[in-house]
Amino acid sequence: MTVINPAEVLRDLERRAPQLAARRGRRLIATAKRPNPVLVGGLRVLVVVAIFGGWELGVRLGLVNVFFWSSPSLVVDKAIQQFAAGSLWGDLLFTMTSALTGFILGTVLGTALGLSFWWSAVYGKTVEPFVVMFEAIPKLALAPIVVLVLGIGIESKIAMATGMVMAVQALNASAGVRTVDKDVVRMLNSLGASRAKIFRSVVIPSTLPWIISGLRVTIGLALAGAIVGEFIGSDRGLGRLIVYAGSVYDIALIWVGVFVLAILSIALYLLVGLVERRLAHSLAAD
Repeated sequence: MTVINPAEVLRDLERRAPQLAARRGRRLIATAKRPNPVLVGGLRVLVVVAIFGGWELGVRLGLVNVFFWSSPSLVVDKAIQQFAAGSLWGDLLFTMTSALTGFILGTVLGTALGLSFWWSAVYGKTVEPFVVMFEAIPKLALAPIVVLVLGIGIESKIAMATGMVMAVQALNASAGVRTVDKDVVRMLNSLGASRAKIFRSVVIPSTLPWIISGLRVTIGLALAGAIVGEFIGSDRGLGRLIVYAGSVYDIALIWVGVFVLAILSIALYLLVGLVERRLAHSLAAD
């Protein structure tokens, strides 16, 4: 007759709990067939050529007012001047630093807040509505207060980016907490596992897919938060460059700021997407 040692069973379950908890999370990782990258890339190039070629042609034919819209050739010349002068590099670095710092802080703080809801149902039900309310408030309305309190330096831009990311990430983590397998939790409880061990072994692995899936969304929010802060008041940054160009009616410089900002957003999106895929594959392999 085999004698079952509860302590050994508990240790085995604690060792296997991350795999059991992540099983449901792995279903969230999409496995759809990817389209032909060459075809997609070619179509994207055609779209860009059509837009800018049509714009330039319209200006040269007199169909587009160059005073209000400028032209691609003038925008390129203005961009070369700004990069050669070095000022555009400083603005780009300022905005990128603000957005990335706010993204990291917002992700860490928001994830910690969302995960904390698991520890107490009363605490979670009390705090979560306030998180939803903060997420729904237009951050543009809060930007003047933030800039007045923290100044026109990088601190206010980081605070805006952090606020944009934190609420969304907290709600993502909170949604992940609600998917935790209660049967696994009850089984570990019955075998004497502490809440801290259950949190590390079950709750965090179950919530990781929800946290990871929101990264590409929140990086855009972080960049938007930094730009909003620069619009309200700043001595550097792409947002400040756009506001200044508008005040002196330099349309070409406005487009330079817009296009550099667009390229930065795509670069950050691709970077975070690469990190997200690495984390997702690592989770799926466990």
